[in-house]
Amino acid sequence: MLRTGLKTLLLAAAASLALSTAASAGQLTIESWRNDDAAIWKEKIIPAFQAKHPDITITFTPTAPKEYNAALNAKLEGGTAGDIITCRPFDASLELFNKGYLAPVNDLPSMANFSDVAKSAWTTDDGKTTFCVPMASVIHGFIYNKDIFKELGLTEPKTEEEFFALLEKIKSNGSYVPLVLGTNDQWEAATMGFQNIGPNYWKGEEGRKALIDGTGKLTDKAYVDTFATLAKWAPYLGDGYKAQTYPDSQNLFGLGKGAIYAAGSWDISTFHAQNVNMGAFKPPLPAGATECYISDHTDIGIGMNAKTANPADAKVFLDWIGSEEFANILGNELPGFFPLSNAKVQLKDDVAQTFVNWRGECKSTIRNSYQILSRGTPNLENEMWNVSAQVINGAMTPEQATTQLEDGLKKWYAPQQK
Repeated sequence: MLRTGLKTLLLAAAASLALSTAASAGQLTIESWRNDDAAIWKEKIIPAFQAKHPDITITFTPTAPKEYNAALNAKLEGGTAGDIITCRPFDASLELFNKGYLAPVNDLPSMANFSDVAKSAWTTDDGKTTFCVPMASVIHGFIYNKDIFKELGLTEPKTEEEFFALLEKIKSNGSYVPLVLGTNDQWEAATMGFQNIGPNYWKGEEGRKALIDGTGKLTDKAYVDTFATLAKWAPYLGDGYKAQTYPDSQNLFGLGKGAIYAAGSWDISTFHAQNVNMGAFKPPLPAGATECYISDHTDIGIGMNAKTANPADAKVFLDWIGSEEFANILGNELPGFFPLSNAKVQLKDDVAQTFVNWRGECKSTIRNSYQILSRGTPNLENEMWNVSAQVINGAMTPEQATTQLEDGLKKWYAPQQK
């Protein structure tokens, strides 16, 4: 009787294993935090892939953004995570790779379509291993209301001198807030302020990498000058900007009460929904500068669960993610999220295309606090939020801001202690 029971259990286990193996063949599940994109994946992206690979079935299973990291970690630890993992930039995904949860993707043919900057958010510190295929970036600049510009006879500025003359003209008219940005939430002051205009001062990747290797300091003139320019924004931000939240800023500009919006490209869709007739211009050049730089920040990638039961099909799918076909679908279905590959992408959205065109005019970089430099305490990214807001608010000088940032980084980051 015991032998019969044991035999039954063994047969059931074998059947279960066979069923599991059969289920994995030709089937892939995607983990993601982008639940807002579920319809686009199901209606556009997955059908396009399956048109070429009808033998592979894809299921998109997103988790709410705030819950994603914890939920994904639990699934990976428990062995229940999907085959394809959507990757946040830099340290969160690097930790997953270091724990053995993400597989290297260096051998995918389409990885040749990505620059080192594009891959930097999902590459090991030594630069040898990339563990997620880059998908999209967001670009910083300025969005403006075309109707207001026409009414006031304004043109896009190319230099900072022209930019501030433009702001002064709008302020003198008195009908509109010249520049829309609030400091209540702090992160916008750093992200759409400091990181927006700063690359023109610290020369993009040259300055960012100098901070990492310790040859550059946050007290260098480039950073002091960036904050000095940021401080000059204050008179043009309108009454109450210190209490103004990010949604307040979106509403202010979306309702046509502001002329220029210090922008992240992800807001393009927001303002389209509010029927804003808009254009965009890149960060104006500081006096004496001849070469421009833009923050073209790596934001989202996608990789393979190292323990997937179906690595062959997962690699086929990830290689397609690096294709020109995927880049065009993504760029047009999610305007403001820009494909990171070198593939030729023609965007239907004219404002999004304006942002992308800057890649051919300027050198791209990423936010200088994101790679390596925010791993310790104090966290450099969070410190930048605070001091950027304080500089705009007039509560801190540019010199005080850069000293606080450098002193904080020196507390834990050895290359800055030289």
